[in-house]
Amino acid sequence: MFRSYNIYSNKQRWKLLLFGAALSFVALSLWYTKSLVDKIAEEERSKVEIWAEAVKKRSTLVQYTSQLFEKLQSGERRKVELYLEATKYLARPDITDVSFALNVLNDNTTVPVILTNEKGDITSHRNIIIPTGREERKYLRQVLDEMNAQYDPIEIAYYGKSKVFLHYMDSRLFSELKTTFADLQESFISELMLNSASSPLILLDSASRMVVEAGNVEQSILKDSILLNERLEMMLSQHEPLIVEINGKKAFAFYEDSFLLTQLKYYPFVQFGIIGLFIVIAYLMFSTAHKAEQNQVWVGMSKETAHQLGTPLSSMIAWVELLKEDEKNKQVAEELTKDIERLLVVTDRFSKIGSQPALKEQDLIPLLNEGVEYFKHRNGRNVNFTTAFPSHPVMATLNTSLFEWVIENLVKNALDAMEGKGSIHIHVEDFENKVHIEFTDSGKGIAANQFKTIFRPGFTSKKRGWGLGLSLSKRIIEEYHSGKIYVLKSELGGGTTFRITLKQ
Repeated sequence: MFRSYNIYSNKQRWKLLLFGAALSFVALSLWYTKSLVDKIAEEERSKVEIWAEAVKKRSTLVQYTSQLFEKLQSGERRKVELYLEATKYLARPDITDVSFALNVLNDNTTVPVILTNEKGDITSHRNIIIPTGREERKYLRQVLDEMNAQYDPIEIAYYGKSKVFLHYMDSRLFSELKTTFADLQESFISELMLNSASSPLILLDSASRMVVEAGNVEQSILKDSILLNERLEMMLSQHEPLIVEINGKKAFAFYEDSFLLTQLKYYPFVQFGIIGLFIVIAYLMFSTAHKAEQNQVWVGMSKETAHQLGTPLSSMIAWVELLKEDEKNKQVAEELTKDIERLLVVTDRFSKIGSQPALKEQDLIPLLNEGVEYFKHRNGRNVNFTTAFPSHPVMATLNTSLFEWVIENLVKNALDAMEGKGSIHIHVEDFENKVHIEFTDSGKGIAANQFKTIFRPGFTSKKRGWGLGLSLSKRIIEEYHSGKIYVLKSELGGGTTFRITLKQ
């Protein structure tokens, strides 16, 4: 039934091309981002596995070093025991050769020892360096307390009656090694956790379910069991934990995606959201500007049309008055008067475009009947007009002149679709708060993809014409009467039904 100018067919084609290009861009961006995410996730998993392997090897080293320190500690204990035996040996009165015992005593150059009597008085000491400026007795008392805190003293009996006590402690070298080892043992897990990966990590003991160490996790979460369990559940939902063995004990390394990886996952959606927002804003701005420009064109054209019609109409009215003076021309003058009145109505319609028309509540039925009668007299017997109106008045708030213009446009549109032959049916349905007015013709019909296009300015199926009738009708119904006009149904070769909906 309708054809469109190239501007609309090209516009539709460009829309499809741009939409296809946008979809391709989105798909390519998502694919590329997903490949990056997969690579980074694989790298983070690899880092966690490397960390787990390092923990295993380091735990083996720790266990071996612990055994070594146990041997060293046992060796120093043996030195003290030899020192004790040599001391007891020298105290015997029957011994004349003391060179071996003295050699044993002199060999102890590392283990600090202090001898005290039964009263606790210090009688001798060895391998203890008194700091400069410190009082010897007080400093030795302080060292003695440290020895007692570390090891129980060894009792030495002389002739079964007198007793002395041998106090000792780890050598300085042994103490330094132990301290260094303890520091290393305490810090190596933290360093591995913090430096091996940027992902949040929690090392959990499998037996006690206690946190061994954590990295990139807030302390408040680690201290709260509920929050900790929630975090572990979230980590478990992302990745299976790694099994790590530390000092012969099994532990689980839970981890989750790093902040960077999480950002990268959602970056395309944020990007497309921002781009989409800008597109929507730009579209609304251009659409508003386009509508404003269209409105200016409508108003200017309408005002100019009304102005141009005004001058010849005034002249025609004067000529009709002259014709009426002659009885022979009276009938012609009366017909001309009807056409002039019609032209005056058209001029009034154009003059109202661009300004808010006066609306009043009135019955729709007489207006529709008048429109039908007007076209019946001008289209002969080739067009069959039928109506289905309620028997009671159907009230609506409208402007008579503009609403009649809509009726004329829809009827003319139907006549053009039928090429002057066919049937037009007008049906009115009255509801509680709205009314439907339907115009059905037996014309060529409209393709479904043109239901909205036909209301755009410039769309026409005729070789002649501006394609403004339906566009004006839409503007009058929707902007001036707050109603709706649309294609209710249509079938190519089977006619079209337009519906107008007005509020009551």
